[in-house]
Amino acid sequence: MLKFLNSPDKPPDSDSEQTPSEGSVADEVQVDPDETGEDAFDSQKLLNSFNSGLSSDPDSMLRRKIQSLEQRISYLERIVKVSQMLNSTLSLEPLLQVIVQSATELTNTEVSSIMLIDQKTGELRFAESTGGVSDALRQVTVPMDNSIGGWVIRQDKPLLIRDVKMDSRWHKEVDQTVDFETRSILGVPLKVRSKVIGVLEVINKLSDDGFSEDDVQITTTLAAQAAIAIENARLLDELQQAYRDLSEVDQLKNDFVSIASHELRTPLAVILGYATFLQDDVSGQASEQLEIVLNSAMKLRSLIDDMVNLKHIHANDLHLSRGIFSFKQLILEIVNEFSELIASKQLVLTKKFVPGDSVFNIDADRQKVYLVLANLISNAIKFTPEGGRIHLNLEQKGHKYWLNVIDTGIGIPQSDLERIFDQFYQVERPMTRRYQGMGLGLAITKGMVEIHNGRIWVESVLGKGSNFVVILPTAPDV
Repeated sequence: MLKFLNSPDKPPDSDSEQTPSEGSVADEVQVDPDETGEDAFDSQKLLNSFNSGLSSDPDSMLRRKIQSLEQRISYLERIVKVSQMLNSTLSLEPLLQVIVQSATELTNTEVSSIMLIDQKTGELRFAESTGGVSDALRQVTVPMDNSIGGWVIRQDKPLLIRDVKMDSRWHKEVDQTVDFETRSILGVPLKVRSKVIGVLEVINKLSDDGFSEDDVQITTTLAAQAAIAIENARLLDELQQAYRDLSEVDQLKNDFVSIASHELRTPLAVILGYATFLQDDVSGQASEQLEIVLNSAMKLRSLIDDMVNLKHIHANDLHLSRGIFSFKQLILEIVNEFSELIASKQLVLTKKFVPGDSVFNIDADRQKVYLVLANLISNAIKFTPEGGRIHLNLEQKGHKYWLNVIDTGIGIPQSDLERIFDQFYQVERPMTRRYQGMGLGLAITKGMVEIHNGRIWVESVLGKGSNFVVILPTAPDV
């Protein structure tokens, strides 16, 4: 995979670094992270080393130091290119494959693997390995206690073991599961800020000299880049899953609205039919009680109509029955419908039309525009205390009608101005609210305005009142 990165075909010259000999007491090497970071490739350090070598044997040492310097620079270039690849890969699975393949080639080892901490069990699980992770390997769990990976994570240090058979921490079950023989291993922690999320291991050095300090430095540098990329990919996966869950909840809500509105229509039609039939045959107290039943049934029918409209808006299948009518006359009719309610709350409602002699013809769906006006005026009445004022202003500006529904009501907090047009959203808490409603009216109003290629928004001061602004296109000149 990395062959096209212009990388050297050979690993670093192990003769340039002093490493513990095979089979000696120093078969296990614990490396201080401070000595394996970016400072390991510091140019000044290389220059000092280069100058010191010139004093003993200028010709041979010069060639060796130049070769070592070129190899280190080449490895640095490859690390940078690998880092670019990691930053451009957002999906977790291909990202992990890039990391293990890069680690294998950069360290000239047989295989590489990544184990991540299971957030549920706290154990280590194989997330990726060179050539892919088999189903059997995915089922293997590596305990944090008495394991090489667990030691690397808990100590937060690289660990080099030249002969794993001599180390009690070696987890033999892994080799038995995949029919593989591990001889030597180098593990480094995958760390994001102060949190270790897993371990990167390179296994079985292919050269006879075994692992060198260069391998530790390269693997540590790669792990630092890889850990950040892994964490970003995991966060992206979690975000995408949350979005999918949210979409499913939204679909369930829409299905419920559709089913509920459909199932309620039939029994409601029966209630309204019988109540209307009995209305002509009863009198006195029974008539008053029947009137209450009819009013309650009409409110329920209005709620069902809102649910149906909401379903159509969400499905984007609303159809307009366009016709030319007087916008001004429609406003006057709706105000007349609410006149008794306005009088009962002792509200003062004023109207202004600019220009005053215009009929304000509009080419639109009259029923849907009716819903817009009725919802806005009804809300103004509901949320304005007794003795308050409501003002309706309709003005033609160019080829647009600007409608303002202004009240001196309770107002809306600034934090809620953008959300009040959301479905089912209510400013008050559900269990302590003073005003009835399901939070559908403004969502429907917004949908009806937008299907006419119009706009709606609200300006409000808490405790002072609100101003709902609706802009709709005018009708053609008739």
